[in-house]
Amino acid sequence: MPLLIKNGEIVTASERYIADIFCENETITRIDENISAPAGAEVVDATGKYIFPGFIDPHVHIYLPFMGTYAKDTHETASKAALVGGTTTFIEMICPARGDKPLEAFELWLGKAQGNSACDFTFHMGVTRYDAEAEKDFREIVKRGIASFKVFLAYKGAFGVTDEELYHTLKLAKSLGVITTAHCENADLILELQKQLLAEGKTGPEYHYVSRPPRVEAEGVHHLVTFAETLDAHVYIVHLSCGEALQEAMHASARGVQVWVETLIQYLLCDKTDAEKPNFEGAKFVMSPPLREKHNQEILWNALQKGFASTLATDHAPFDFSTQKQMGRGDFTKIPNGIPSLEDRINLYYTHGVKTGRIDLHQFVNTASTQAAKIFGLHPRKGTIQLGADADLVVYDPNYRGKISAKTHAMNLDYNSFEGMEIQGRPSVVTVRGKISARDGKFVGENGRGKLLKREPNHF
Repeated sequence: MPLLIKNGEIVTASERYIADIFCENETITRIDENISAPAGAEVVDATGKYIFPGFIDPHVHIYLPFMGTYAKDTHETASKAALVGGTTTFIEMICPARGDKPLEAFELWLGKAQGNSACDFTFHMGVTRYDAEAEKDFREIVKRGIASFKVFLAYKGAFGVTDEELYHTLKLAKSLGVITTAHCENADLILELQKQLLAEGKTGPEYHYVSRPPRVEAEGVHHLVTFAETLDAHVYIVHLSCGEALQEAMHASARGVQVWVETLIQYLLCDKTDAEKPNFEGAKFVMSPPLREKHNQEILWNALQKGFASTLATDHAPFDFSTQKQMGRGDFTKIPNGIPSLEDRINLYYTHGVKTGRIDLHQFVNTASTQAAKIFGLHPRKGTIQLGADADLVVYDPNYRGKISAKTHAMNLDYNSFEGMEIQGRPSVVTVRGKISARDGKFVGENGRGKLLKREPNHF
């Protein structure tokens, strides 16, 4: 069924104007004033509302075996939550165990998503070991449309890679035209700090921060960009959390290293005192890198405003507080890491960024959609509003007022890290390839309609 969205204010990363948008055969086919609806078309009146391109979350975990348990969301629940919150595409991390075969891991993750996700999706392929067999698999995975890798400079003995493996991963990525995303810390230093803290009886969630201080993250960034500079490889730093790490990335960029920076909505709004809450409540806020001192928030807001940070993501990794987070009582190293925020990213970013004047509407769209599409080979199919683009659109109501609560969210989780926070604005209508998938905070779409987005390498 054709779709006509009328009278809204279209906002992209570079343009802003009032017009109608006509969508047919999953794409945008006409943008003009006063378009008349043909027979059988569905019409949405967007008067007084913005029309944004569908938002893209470049960093989520849905199927995730981690620390002896599994993340709570399924692709069905996560995609519904994403769409309700205005995210129409996400990029999921494939995180195989070190002994797994990469191609089998890719097919496992793909099988979990295909037929279950209501929004479009693609993957970053986790590199958790590197040998001749793995390299053969990585080449095949890139041929199948996955144009980004993921490495961990953390989690020694699990996901973490050695320096030799990092070297060969970046070398392969360079030869294939693939970008490598990276979790930047220092696995050995963290491990020794953890041992020391536990030996001293410092076992609560608040000590997670102490085991991974800002300088450890900054050192991880420095380490990554040294390898990237040597090999002339493109790298993307995931979930950057603090000024020290940002400084290392900016220094590298200034000398010509091809490096992009992502930060997260939780780093903008939460700080290390949240993980210090009594009665183990702090476990709800344990993630890696950890929430930082509050002064980092202004640094990261400024980085997004000025373009030093290209994207705002979530690193969505949902674990129930009542059961799964409890695994770390008496030993903070056993708390499953993650602050779930897939559903709330856009509304919180709009409320605390746009409404406060920190972020203008163009940069809001740029950092929450367009840059992710450009960096990861999805633009202009995704991330903008233009003829021929997929009809992923968010009709956004700036006059909505509400509160975030676990009682009403769509994520499959027993708590919300942003419980009680007020929001000013939310999606009124969300479309995926021309079909309405969410209305006014409710999922109204079709389970399993989401497609794997195949991407071409060499998009830089």
